[in-house]
Amino acid sequence: MRVHAVHKLVEYRLKQSTKPFSARGSKVDRCPHCRIAQQYCICAHQPKAHADFACLLIYSDNEVLKPSNTGRLIADICDDSHAYQWNRTEPDHKMLSLLQDTRYQPILIFPENYLFDSNELVPDDRQSFVQNKIPLFIFLDASWREARRIYRKSEYLHHLPVVSIQPEKISEYVMRKSEHEQHLATCEVAALVFQEFGLNTPSDELQSWFAVFRESYMLSKTREKRDFSRPVLNQYLSK
Repeated sequence: MRVHAVHKLVEYRLKQSTKPFSARGSKVDRCPHCRIAQQYCICAHQPKAHADFACLLIYSDNEVLKPSNTGRLIADICDDSHAYQWNRTEPDHKMLSLLQDTRYQPILIFPENYLFDSNELVPDDRQSFVQNKIPLFIFLDASWREARRIYRKSEYLHHLPVVSIQPEKISEYVMRKSEHEQHLATCEVAALVFQEFGLNTPSDELQSWFAVFRESYMLSKTREKRDFSRPVLNQYLSK
């Protein structure tokens, strides 16, 4: 199994915590990497990572330790992944250096209705826009309210080109209920973004991996209907 930036961020946050994580589901004995109950761990089936793009996940404080977080699934399929916890007054200097690295073309993923005028939308010809640089997709991994705050309070995001996703499908994210039915999980958004940039194989693999994660995660939910034969995982492994 490949240990990546999100795993390291979770480990760091756990070491910094002064009290145990006690949100819903905290009593389940979980794998430290996939965050699924140990008996349903999927780490042995982690997909091969792709190297033709990069991802930056900026986490709210509340999101880092949530077992249902799907940002780690993006890092599972992206070899060049980066993850930082957001800090309003002291943004991580390594993250800021990454945004200035000339090898990359940073692209913020955020709804255009909430953008400042200083941001511009990436033109429809997505692949030509990137040209010879590595696309660095930036995801604000947080609740919708927290994501808006992160954007508003982070000046370094206010001049980045933006891709705005307007999904046509209802989210399949059933582990946590969103305030708004059409809000997608972070990994669902990423899959749509990858499609728009012609990264069809990573997009398809991320969607399949999310389905495996969702099925395995729900097996420890005692109030849900569960199929312990794990048909989604078996189909994934048969491909």
